[in-house]
Amino acid sequence: ATAAIGIGSLIFLFWVRSGLKPLLLKLKLSPKTADLMVKIGPVIAIIATIVIVWLMGLADKGVQIVGKVPEGLPKIQLPPLDFALWLKILVPALLISIVGYVESISVALTLAAKKRQRVDPDQELIAIGAANIGSAVSGGFPVTGGFSRSVVNFDAGAETPAAGVFTAVGIGLTTLFLTPLLFFLPNATLAATIIVAVMSLVDFSALKHTWDYAKTDFAAMLVTIVVTLIMGIEPGLIAGVTLSIFLHLYKTSRPHVAVVGQIPGTSSFRNVERHKVVTDPEILSLRVDESLYFPNARYLEDLVNEKVAANPEVRHVILECPAVNNIDFSALESLEAINQRLKDGGISLHLSEVKGPIMDRLQHSHFLKELTGGVHLRQYDAVASINPKLADQTRKAEKISNAEPI
Repeated sequence: ATAAIGIGSLIFLFWVRSGLKPLLLKLKLSPKTADLMVKIGPVIAIIATIVIVWLMGLADKGVQIVGKVPEGLPKIQLPPLDFALWLKILVPALLISIVGYVESISVALTLAAKKRQRVDPDQELIAIGAANIGSAVSGGFPVTGGFSRSVVNFDAGAETPAAGVFTAVGIGLTTLFLTPLLFFLPNATLAATIIVAVMSLVDFSALKHTWDYAKTDFAAMLVTIVVTLIMGIEPGLIAGVTLSIFLHLYKTSRPHVAVVGQIPGTSSFRNVERHKVVTDPEILSLRVDESLYFPNARYLEDLVNEKVAANPEVRHVILECPAVNNIDFSALESLEAINQRLKDGGISLHLSEVKGPIMDRLQHSHFLKELTGGVHLRQYDAVASINPKLADQTRKAEKISNAEPI
């Protein structure tokens, strides 16, 4: 009986979404009236299944129903001011607040994207905080932007925050006068309503597109989906966020560093493996494409040592830093170690295209005073300060027409 109610509700609701409106339009109803009839489809399913369960006595035959719903509005009162209790629930409350906020932002961004709207995370946080204050003084549970409830509301045609007001008024009137009518409402019908609403947000093609674009992003997406299906939304979000942080640390721990050379006819420098460029065997130019911080600081040290060891003719190393937006203290110590090791080997270290905020921080350290080379505004200036003749000749050479994109 439960399967019949659930499957029947699913079939009816899917038909309402796809087939009811064309049928009503054929019957000469106005588009506005047809849209309204489609949106009240879940209400029709609820009323019909309540009547069926009541008339056929299915509650006594194993069909799970909502049962007695307490009547009346909640009483307004302060939560217990028990300091020991607060300390006991501090950590769980913190986790609940983080997961609740992440879940709320996730569903807000998903629904906003469907209408090309913008979400302000700060305002979302304020709204969730205000809602939780209201819940705290009325004996409610912690409040978040629930995925299933938000989707059902969106699917019903909600356009503005006024929908929340109407929902609150409707729930208030229901708890005061209509709760006895919900006694025989089968849980299967509620589940079918949520399933049909949420299915509109399921995009299986995103899995393939993510796999083709970035395997690490696909891994985070897949883990989030699997854990959510098995354990629920909160564990799924925690697993997805945790894995994303781990993958980010892993990727940034091995930043992309390219050996660059000068493109003939220009003052630009590009990857030697992608373009036809001119290089000087005594100059090793490395473009760092990631901010430098503790996970990748040692990697850069090892990489510079490896490149220098493989090129005995090198007398100058230039670190081109156009993509370096931050250098933390661990990375600064690594730069100092690189500078010292190169100095011991008779090699000068230079920096180029260092951003202003980074330079401001470096000027408060001893690194620039101990730097064996110089700091240059452009990579071209750095090379020209070492081998001006080659840099100038290359810049004036005929341009290569078949240079590939960056």
